[in-house]
Amino acid sequence: MKLYRLPPLFLQSLFWAPTRIILKIFTDFEVRGISNVQNLPRGVIFVSNHQSELDPILITASLPFLSHHFPMFYTSREKSFYIKSGWRQIFYGGLFFKMWGAYPVRVGLRDYGDSLVCHAEIIKDGGSVCIFPEGKRTVDNKIGPVKGGAAYLSYVTKAPIVPVKIEGVWRTSPKDFFWRKRKCRITIGQPIFPDEIFFGKSMLFLGVPDDDCVLAT
Repeated sequence: MKLYRLPPLFLQSLFWAPTRIILKIFTDFEVRGISNVQNLPRGVIFVSNHQSELDPILITASLPFLSHHFPMFYTSREKSFYIKSGWRQIFYGGLFFKMWGAYPVRVGLRDYGDSLVCHAEIIKDGGSVCIFPEGKRTVDNKIGPVKGGAAYLSYVTKAPIVPVKIEGVWRTSPKDFFWRKRKCRITIGQPIFPDEIFFGKSMLFLGVPDDDCVLAT
């Protein structure tokens, strides 16, 4: 196993059991569709809606313990983006993010190839990557406009995309949580393979966002 996999594998494995237990007690945690990924080979792109700051932990906890898709790697913003996040900036975008497996996307380059070069290499190396294609948490519990990074990664790596839906955690208050007023459910959809997305169409990435990638995502 390559060294860069060890920190996220350790942390995600460490958090798995406590997360599952706490969620089961307070939110009646439910995972649907796990059979859709059990037989998929390594190197998968998980694409999820983004309801809360805890989504990366929830998605990891939704997989079986020490799943062959562990460790999961994530896209994040650069550390400078979180500078106004108050005390959260201690964790956001820095060492903890990287140890969890979250690597920043280089924004503003208008070129998926440059922005996602690290994540493409991870997938080609057999790692699984999770992307929140909206690029931010939802503000109204609805799915907003998406970016095309996931489709681009699928195109260049030939990896399948697995849709994930998170429900029940948007704007959960401590009162809602401890009084068990929320039900957290994660649904894992059937994989979508590159030939189903692009229909064999040749695509060119010329340093600008490609409408086909956005449409595919």
